[in-house]
Amino acid sequence: MALRAVHVFNVPSLHQVTENAALALHSSRLAQGVKDEGEETICGYEWPKFMVMGHRGSGMNMLQSYDTRLKCIKENSILSFNSAAKFPIDFVEFDVQVTKDDYPVIFHDNFIGAEDMGVFKEQRVTDITLLEFLSYGPQKEAGKVERPMLRKIKDGRIFEWKVEKDDSLCTLQEVFEKVEHSKGFNIELKFDDQIVYKEEKLEHVLRVILQVVNKFAKDRPILFSSFQPDAALLMRKLQSTYPVYFLTNGGSEIYADVRRNSTEEAIKVCLRGGLQGIVSEVKAIFRNPGAVTRIKEANLGIITYGQLNNVAEAVYMQILMGVEGVIVDLVPEITEAVFG
Repeated sequence: MALRAVHVFNVPSLHQVTENAALALHSSRLAQGVKDEGEETICGYEWPKFMVMGHRGSGMNMLQSYDTRLKCIKENSILSFNSAAKFPIDFVEFDVQVTKDDYPVIFHDNFIGAEDMGVFKEQRVTDITLLEFLSYGPQKEAGKVERPMLRKIKDGRIFEWKVEKDDSLCTLQEVFEKVEHSKGFNIELKFDDQIVYKEEKLEHVLRVILQVVNKFAKDRPILFSSFQPDAALLMRKLQSTYPVYFLTNGGSEIYADVRRNSTEEAIKVCLRGGLQGIVSEVKAIFRNPGAVTRIKEANLGIITYGQLNNVAEAVYMQILMGVEGVIVDLVPEITEAVFG
């Protein structure tokens, strides 16, 4: 199968890869029955040779971008997940946080913002109740008035969260109940980089999330991932049904916790804690291609994320390198390129 070229705007590009290289791709369907050396089920599914995952569903919202495709569908919403599910992906990826009153909800940013008396105000998602969280954006119930959402990006600019196809905020339970059942969930366990969490707090949050997963997942494929190393390690200790991957940007940013600062450190975290794999920023893999070999020699899985995954040539190169999956924003274009 040859990878087809796609036209992509506002994302980095790579040199053209030869078009006649062969790709050994399995079907996007998942087979049951994977066990570790001790015959303990670690996930219940065998990953196909290559996977495409929808980032926050049908792609993250970049409100500052000129690319209208990144402002088409509200990210991390039921609409976004089911729109992505129409394409030959295996998983949708999304971010889970737990509200003040212990409800797992789907939201990426640590803070949620709106205008109050002409002034931008934001609240930490984990410091508000479920009802407060759901009051933002379009409302499910007729007659309820929404709080129009604003978003502050990293450089401090504030944008109206306006997309072509909007949708309500949602809970983890709703996602299990309303998203196409054939699609797996890559559940990112979201924590604030600026907070030092005690183990008791992490365990409480993870148990709240697990309670929903265990009740509603049934036979749906599940993958847990987190940038927070202690959360990833603890999730592995709390359950052995689903694989846990450690998220890393591979050194693009430097953190006080050295475990987060390189792919090599990520490998050590996985091996020490019995994690099943790594989700790396794709640029880290291209800067250090040997990392893929070392990850696979350690018997770990490797998936990547990042804007370069919206470039067909970059995805093609990763298939040849042995990467097992990519998390992408441009789901139609990349699935067409990979699966034809």
